[in-house]
Amino acid sequence: MTLRRYLLPMIALCASTNLWAQTTSPNAADPLAPTGRWSAYQSGSAKLPPMGWNSWNAFFTEIDEEKLLGSAQRILDTGLAKKGYRFINIDDGWWLKRRTSDNKLIIRADKFPSSRIVKGDPSFRPLTDKLHAMGFKAGIYSDLGRNSCSQAYSDGPAQLPEGTVAEREVGLYGHSDQDIRLFFADWGFDAIKVDGCGIRAFAADAERVRNGQFRALPPLIDQHSITRSDIPAVKTLFADINRSLAQYNPDGDYLLSLCIWGSANVRAWGKDVGSISRTSDDISPEWGRMLTNYDSAVRRALYAHPGSWNDPDMLFIGKGDFDSVHLTEARSHFTLWAMMNAPLLIGADLRTTPQPLLDIFGNAELIALNQDPAGNQATVAFDSDGFQILVKTLANGDKAVALFNRGLSTVNAVLTAEHLKFRTDRPIALSDLWTGAKSEFTKEMKLRVEPRQTLVFRAKGGRLLADGLYLSEQPGVVNPAVDGVMRPEPDPTIYRSIPGWRSTRGIGERPMYAGWGGAMADATPYNQALVIAGRTFASGVGILANSRLEVRNKGFARFTASVGVDDSALDGDQPVRFFLYGDGKALASTPPLRRGAPAQPLDADVKGVAILELIARADGVTANAVPVTWGDAALRR
Repeated sequence: MTLRRYLLPMIALCASTNLWAQTTSPNAADPLAPTGRWSAYQSGSAKLPPMGWNSWNAFFTEIDEEKLLGSAQRILDTGLAKKGYRFINIDDGWWLKRRTSDNKLIIRADKFPSSRIVKGDPSFRPLTDKLHAMGFKAGIYSDLGRNSCSQAYSDGPAQLPEGTVAEREVGLYGHSDQDIRLFFADWGFDAIKVDGCGIRAFAADAERVRNGQFRALPPLIDQHSITRSDIPAVKTLFADINRSLAQYNPDGDYLLSLCIWGSANVRAWGKDVGSISRTSDDISPEWGRMLTNYDSAVRRALYAHPGSWNDPDMLFIGKGDFDSVHLTEARSHFTLWAMMNAPLLIGADLRTTPQPLLDIFGNAELIALNQDPAGNQATVAFDSDGFQILVKTLANGDKAVALFNRGLSTVNAVLTAEHLKFRTDRPIALSDLWTGAKSEFTKEMKLRVEPRQTLVFRAKGGRLLADGLYLSEQPGVVNPAVDGVMRPEPDPTIYRSIPGWRSTRGIGERPMYAGWGGAMADATPYNQALVIAGRTFASGVGILANSRLEVRNKGFARFTASVGVDDSALDGDQPVRFFLYGDGKALASTPPLRRGAPAQPLDADVKGVAILELIARADGVTANAVPVTWGDAALRR
């Protein structure tokens, strides 16, 4: 190997890493400089997590108009439409080819006969018009690359694109603007799911490329490696899509779903690029796989907001471990997705779904948790390998609490007022959202949670912080615009399951890149307790130094916090300064603080301020990531 051949990849890697760090902020020169604005995704129409139905889990590529409209009609007939299920999404399998004379995509008209009603080329407009008339919104599927996931991985008969190599290149790559115009302006779709297999699975040495089925496209994503992913290039492809979406949807009524499975560190920037962003590889109807997908999103509450939601993949209720024989598991699956503000996208063949499962999809109390306008994803109040307690703050001040038994043994749990951030000397009223049963306790309550069961309650009580809310109670208003992560690491807390599509081939599933080291509610970035100079904080935000948090202020008058370098920091000599800005103007700051220095108070009048920015800046160059704590950070009346 020549020196040039060795250096060029290293230079490219360094450039990619630096660009990734800079592109997390609108100010690439200094990503910590206050901007006075909210930078998370606000385009499109996902102020609440989307609800609806997607064809993939039930039919894979074997989708057709009868199956699609049959499921849509079932949503109407069962009353699910009135409860919020409004998206009807066509996944992979709809396309016949790309016509090479003008590069236009051609529909598989034999499967969608209404597409022949119009003159000229088959069109989805009659189908989307019908769905709109039924009260639904319509979604379609494409891929960032030249080819789709099914073309990369399907075995045996499938509704795959036909024709020459060029005609089978149906993805967005090289045709993004043309295809987005076709989908939205011409065909009338309202949402698009954009997959990423086309920029991952068609390397020159891939078997289906070597045998001549497809053209090579150098991978931009490596699911198992951040360093082998070209993050700026991937973000550029999505930026092109967003420009076209804005152009062909002048009313702003559209939804963009990012589906690159947590690769390319998308968990750090997906919130800035799309309406929903997949945090994991595909779900399957096995309990272990559900745990994997759940774990990829549950500790990411600060990365989800109205307009941009974490997506641990579609509901798989209706098959396998979540069928009508496993109602405990099915209810847990639905409860967890509702608590995490995940999209509630049904994947079942609703034409044959039994009533007990329809009742789960239609649980109005749980839907209300998912659709709560405050937009706060649940945070983890108790964490262990086998049992967790999730708590979310609702718009009216109530709390939702879920007690999740992940394992196969009964858990005798204790729910405390502290878990809910309620006072210990006031009664707390609970309403069971599955049974409707009412109960009450003061200070703490014992609950028996059966294997794989999730108990879920709406709770009312006296607030621990009487005059406001801790930031960790309202993650929907906190955006880690820059989270300080310099070297993304695999997340060891994600359950490693057996992928159903690979079985036990290969070496097994390695730890996933789920943003280990990112901002956390009530914990350090590495899931430790928040501690400054021996003082523990039950509430707060943990993040790394060289970070900038954006906070939306909705009518509060004061900001208070106790800040410092967390005791978990490996580098005890690294100084960190803390700054508070309001609408771009300096409000408060601290002198340089090191590990072991007592927590310093930050207190400022923020009345009338729309955007607060919390900045932790490490002086000089640091080789180690330095966890810092915004202890008891709160907005107060």
